[in-house]
This record gives sequence, C-alpha cells and structure tokens, in this order.
Amino acid sequence: MAQFFNVGKIVNTHGIKGELKVLPLTDFPEERFAKGSKLVIDTTKQIIPVVVESARFHKNMYVVQFEGFNNINEVEQYKGSMLKVSEEYQTELSDDEFYFHQIVGCTVITDEGEELGTVKEILTPGANDVWVVKMNNGKEVLLPYIDDVVLHVDITNKKITVHLMEGLI
Repeated sequence: MAQFFNVGKIVNTHGIKGELKVLPLTDFPEERFAKGSKLVIDTTKQIIPVVVESARFHKNMYVVQFEGFNNINEVEQYKGSMLKVSEEYQTELSDDEFYFHQIVGCTVITDEGEELGTVKEILTPGANDVWVVKMNNGKEVLLPYIDDVVLHVDITNKKITVHLMEGLI
C-alpha cells in the first residue's frame, strides 16, 4: 500500500461554493496546491482522492477548491481532516535536501565516533530547522541544521554525522 504524507490540515470551509481553508504543512505549498495536484483527504474513517481545481494564498492559509466539489454542504464534513500526498507524487529533492520523515529516526553520531542518540522530531522556528535528538541518557539536545553542525546525512543507512559546537550540550 502507498505511504501518505501530510501536506495540510483542513481547518474550515470558505464561502458557500465548496472551498476549504487549508493550513499548509509542507515545504512545497505552491506545488502541492497547484491546479491538477493529486491529494487525498484523510478523515480517519476513509481516504478520499481529490484533485486541486484552484488554490490561492489568503491570510497564512490556502483556500483550495477540489474538482467536483462545488457546494459547502459537500465539503463541510472534511473540517479537521488532514490533506495528504502519496509517496509517488513527492518532489525529487536535491542532494542536500531531505523530507522530515527521512530524518526522524536516524542515529546521530559525533565526528569523534560517539553515538549521540536518535532524531525524535524537527522544529521549524525560523532561519533554520532544529533537529531534536533524544540522547542515549534520556535527555534531549537541539541541533541546528547548519553546515557547521550537520556534516553528513546518510539516508540509506539512517546515520547522521554531526560536529558538536561548544555549548550545544
């Protein structure tokens, strides 16, 4: 079965013509919500395949219309549902870019060969992402995703080599 990844959360309806307000949860919103983009609505009870008819950015959200949905009554039930993309439609990334799901769960090793722990989650506070590493002693360390700290990412073997700058731990 195909794997699906979150691209947005349907937070409300917009108007009466079947448009939905979507909070984007993707690094590629202009691509995910482009006309013709194939997504699914995950209502926890069922998966509904949809195709984007139109979308526009409005007040930090996307107002999205799906093909075949032209009335508020047809889309009201999807409020609170997640919008997802199938793995097959994910964008090819360049060599130094990664999807969050590829990083979470990786083992983190220092450039001195010491195993630090496992990436638990990724925070996106602003200028750069921050990787939360659950250390083997149970504590957490926050690693900024910058060239001085993250030296090498090996997705195939789920290993990340880092340089611990002074003050990080």
